Amino acid sequence: MIELLIVIAVLGILAVAVLSAINPIEQINRSRDTASKSDAEQLLSAVDRYNASRGLWPWQDKTDDPAAVTWGQVTATYPKGSTCAMLTNLSTSTDPNCPGTDEIKASFVNRITDTKNNALFIEYGGQTGNSVYVCFNPQSGSFKKEAEDRCKSAPADYPTTACGSCPKTSLGQSDNCVCLP
Repeated sequence: MIELLIVIAVLGILAVAVLSAINPIEQINRSRDTASKSDAEQLLSAVDRYNASRGLWPWQDKTDDPAAVTWGQVTATYPKGSTCAMLTNLSTSTDPNCPGTDEIKASFVNRITDTKNNALFIEYGGQTGNSVYVCFNPQSGSFKKEAEDRCKSAPADYPTTACGSCPKTSLGQSDNCVCLP
């Protein structure tokens, strides 16, 4: 009986050690951050493809619409040109004024605008040589460290809001955003 109790105690200690090493909450947060990063990459890729094929940014409906986009959360209506919103121009649209290009699927639009998912933010300075940045607020320690390191050596056109004042979301609570590219 004593041997059985010793074996159970040893197994309990091993289970606690394994759980603390794995840290399931950190693993869940890291997987959510990886999903947010993937969404940001897909959106950024769609924006670049749209620009390459149309010669305009997806938030521009005409060449005289502003090219720059101030920091803001990507929603069904932001950023928007004189007529059409970016996600409308990138997806399938039934609006004859906003034909859409099928760069992204409707299910993707629904996912990135759903309040249950980590919010994406966008900024573009509008100048030649500037990058379009798509950002999110990280949840996991490793992604928070990545955001902190990037802010320490950020390019000149890097969004200032992304460093030190990243909007807190229902999921992410870091002071620094992870921004792509």
